[in-house]
Amino acid sequence: MKRYQFKYFYEKYKHAIPLLIYGFIYLSWFIWLEQKVTKNYKIIHVTLDDYIPFCEIFIIPYLLWFVYVSAVVVYLFFKNKDDYYRACIFLFTGMTIFLIISTLFPNGQHLRPKVMPRSNIFTWMVSCIYRTDTPTNLWPSIHVYNSLAAHFAIIKNRQLTDKKRIHAVSLLLSSSIILSTMFIKQHSVFDVVTAFIMAAVMYGVVYKYDIVTVYRERSRMRKKATPQIN
Repeated sequence: MKRYQFKYFYEKYKHAIPLLIYGFIYLSWFIWLEQKVTKNYKIIHVTLDDYIPFCEIFIIPYLLWFVYVSAVVVYLFFKNKDDYYRACIFLFTGMTIFLIISTLFPNGQHLRPKVMPRSNIFTWMVSCIYRTDTPTNLWPSIHVYNSLAAHFAIIKNRQLTDKKRIHAVSLLLSSSIILSTMFIKQHSVFDVVTAFIMAAVMYGVVYKYDIVTVYRERSRMRKKATPQIN
């Protein structure tokens, strides 16, 4: 690739670098936690957990989370750089808080059924998730937090302002993902509620305060205040 071609692609897509770096950091940290937190962890449980039945069909929206969040980030990456940065700030902050909490306060749950109540394709899929994802490092629920982050990113995006059907589909999908975390016994209600609280705080920072716009304005003011050397 010629130098000018490399420079063109770098300038056009360099905003992918923070995402790639953070993705590596997050996965490395999370894998380490999964190997480290195997015993002597705090059990998370609230009374309401006992009233929520196991419902294996919710494995479908649970798995769709991976597509949903990724699709939103990719869309914003190509369509709106500022909204992409807002989404990344929202996601990275919550995920980092989750990693810190899991490191300092190892936690887990005993909500999973010991024996599957039925035998079908959905219980098999749930069993596969159970085998690959330990019942530890749960608080707050990243499935819930990131689903809220993705939905907020969609409804706040200017290109999708009038796309009410997309808003409705996003709301339905994010809601079903949130419910799925409890119905397939991956998370306690406590994990879900605390994820909502954290998302509400970040919504205020990212979209109400609009940290990206504030940063841009302050950077512009600093440049104007810097003496120009002729």
